[in-house]
Amino acid sequence: MQVILLSQIFASFYGFLGIVLGAFGAHTLKKKFTSEQMASFETGVKYQMYHAIVLLVLSFNLGFNNTLDQTIIIFFIVGTFLFSFSIYGLCLSGAFGKKLRLLGPVTPLGGLFLATGWLLLLYSFLENFI
Repeated sequence: MQVILLSQIFASFYGFLGIVLGAFGAHTLKKKFTSEQMASFETGVKYQMYHAIVLLVLSFNLGFNNTLDQTIIIFFIVGTFLFSFSIYGLCLSGAFGKKLRLLGPVTPLGGLFLATGWLLLLYSFLENFI
């Protein structure tokens, strides 16, 4: 039950922030960002929104009666945070002249969490199929 609520809270929060940050990027940061920074920022927003939707759908469809379901949700929550928010940090710090290079390795780590979450979801489906 707690993981369902956690999934719904993060889905809502990530969805809300995706809208706010997307609008902020399109209207305010566009003047400050290079085209490369803008593209990266938009990638962070897209992945955040995709996973907000996935978290919401999964919160209504997974049984959450096993560790695997809970692990999938945690991987999507952590992966989204590490991936998208490190991109935001890199873009914003770069635009204001002090790029936080320490965030560079965080982005692929977040991507690894997301990819692993998807593989675990596939495994979950296959396990139920077989």
